[in-house]
Amino acid sequence: MTIATDSLLLALLVGVVAIIAIAVVTVLGQRLGVAGPLLLVGLGIAFALITRIEVRIDPEIILIGVLPPLLYSAAVQLPAIEFRRDFGPIAGLSVLLVVISSLVLGLFFWMVIPSVGLALGVALGAILSPTDAVATSIVKRLGISPRVVTMLEGESLLNDATALVILRTATVALASSFAFGNAIGAFAWGVLIAVVIGAIVGWLALRLRSWVGSSAANTAISIAVPFLAYLPTEHFGGSGLVAAVVAGIVTGQGAPRRLTPEQRLSDTMNWRTIELVLEGAVFLVMGLELRDIVATNADTDNLWHPAWLALSALGIILAIRAVYVTGLVWTQSRRARRYDRERLEGFTARIDQMQAGEVEIPQRRGFPTDPVGRERRFASVRRRVSRLLTDIDYYQASPLGWRHGTIIVWAGMRGVVTLAAAQTLPRDDPNVTQRALLVFVAFLVAFFSLMLQGFTLPWVVRALGLRGSGAEAVSSEERARLDEQLREAAAAVLAGGGLTQRDGTPFSEDFVARVGERMSRAPDDDQTALAHEMVQLRLIAIEAMRTRLDELGHDGSFSTAALRHALAELDADQLSLELRLDD
Repeated sequence: MTIATDSLLLALLVGVVAIIAIAVVTVLGQRLGVAGPLLLVGLGIAFALITRIEVRIDPEIILIGVLPPLLYSAAVQLPAIEFRRDFGPIAGLSVLLVVISSLVLGLFFWMVIPSVGLALGVALGAILSPTDAVATSIVKRLGISPRVVTMLEGESLLNDATALVILRTATVALASSFAFGNAIGAFAWGVLIAVVIGAIVGWLALRLRSWVGSSAANTAISIAVPFLAYLPTEHFGGSGLVAAVVAGIVTGQGAPRRLTPEQRLSDTMNWRTIELVLEGAVFLVMGLELRDIVATNADTDNLWHPAWLALSALGIILAIRAVYVTGLVWTQSRRARRYDRERLEGFTARIDQMQAGEVEIPQRRGFPTDPVGRERRFASVRRRVSRLLTDIDYYQASPLGWRHGTIIVWAGMRGVVTLAAAQTLPRDDPNVTQRALLVFVAFLVAFFSLMLQGFTLPWVVRALGLRGSGAEAVSSEERARLDEQLREAAAAVLAGGGLTQRDGTPFSEDFVARVGERMSRAPDDDQTALAHEMVQLRLIAIEAMRTRLDELGHDGSFSTAALRHALAELDADQLSLELRLDD
């Protein structure tokens, strides 16, 4: 009993010291201008070499206990509008590029490593192919184009599913024949069940959290959501990581409507803390495991051989990625130039003429003949055209050039996912030869990728002249347009009449008119103490603004950054006003 207690106290002490180290190193990295994760890897290496403590973390802890909450948290913050607009390129990076990289790397390892068959080579290629969502967090601090950041984030959130399906398929093929149709079917089923379960879990969790009310209890439920999505999906043969991502996207889109400002603020702060600790922990563990992995291979092989294999594999990965991204950038640039905005605007004008009766409506099968049905169809078509017009503006305002392509290539780092997936290779399978070597090669690829690309990425961004190009994601002009829309929504609800206070007492019409006139103007600097009734009217106006904000979030007229900034302002204003009502 004493031994167990001493072990528990030692583990607790190590955990406390690790959390403090993560916090201090993160702040130190910000002041030095170096990404904190890179410093944590170095700290882990130094600590392992000095103390000679052996650290072995079960890879399942990373794959099940760490990645689902990290991917969920990143998905909650993913800009959904921009993600939809670039879903095609993101899907290509997440699926097609991973498949190509896995196959090419598989051929390479098959040819250069004796006794490693093609299936095992492809398995290792799948382990090395996906970019790491945690490592991609380094990119977000550099102020590059928001479109590039969204593409990198989306890729790193989704490509794990492709890589793990290929890894499973290749592992099965070690003992039996490989069936291409079965592999495609397994991938399709894994994604489909993940999307369904992730969406259901996210939807149900949002409704439960809106009913709970308490901010602390709400956050506690949110911590369970990624695991609630992950576990049943894995049980049914799907990708639990994709399910966690889908649940996060559903949560991120529904939170402004379902959760209170206090709940959202509590959620944000608590998840930032969780991200900081988990991200720091995985990089720290990565450094701590170096000595043990090196020692295992030093007894059986020349260290120069795995180092050469890792550097060659990293070179192949970057070369394939560069070729693919070159084609991607060219395709996207051509697509942006091909759009004809004037033609779409002319189509919108023709729809208006049809609706006004100035132009005859063509008789087509399925077109409603009743007036109500026609109005709904016209409104639906107008919304689709309006969304397409805003998409065109987005593509033309944020074009992808060769400099952005260079960043997409160089920012595709490998990280802890690669190391954790490598350690899932079977230990006692006679078909898995030189397992220690393969795990070491995977570790070196991740290590070299983080050190080489991570440390040089800021320099590459500066050399290309992209630093700060995306730092100000919300322009003053866009913010002014959005504020005008919200003021109009507030004035409209106040002008509608029939408003009552919390106790049911109606507001004075003259008082509502004065407040409505004030709300229709941009705010000035002369802020005076507000009466109790005016505070309640402002809360009604804020609710109308939030409703309008949700509508604007669906048509793509404004960027996600602008919408989130406006929502944060409304939340802060509401919290301040509610405190006044409680006094």
